[in-house]
Amino acid sequence: MVTGMATRKVTITLDQAQLARIQALVQAGSAASVSGFVQHAVSVALDDVAGWGAMLAEALRETGGPMTDDERAWADGILGVTTRPGKSAA
Repeated sequence: MVTGMATRKVTITLDQAQLARIQALVQAGSAASVSGFVQHAVSVALDDVAGWGAMLAEALRETGGPMTDDERAWADGILGVTTRPGKSAA
């Protein structure tokens, strides 16, 4: 953790097997703490999402703009997405 970084304690739910693996990493000295591991994982995930978002935006710029509803439906089908954030399943 970065000194002086504002933090807030939250409760999360993890799969028992995942938690056991994290705890094993802590015991082995590969991670400082469960909390530290989760903070790092969240940071990596946020960077990953931002990177994919930027890559998608660039690809859309190069190929003619935003996806059509048909293109989005096709992509959702390929990715196994059943509902989109902010949308309810009809």
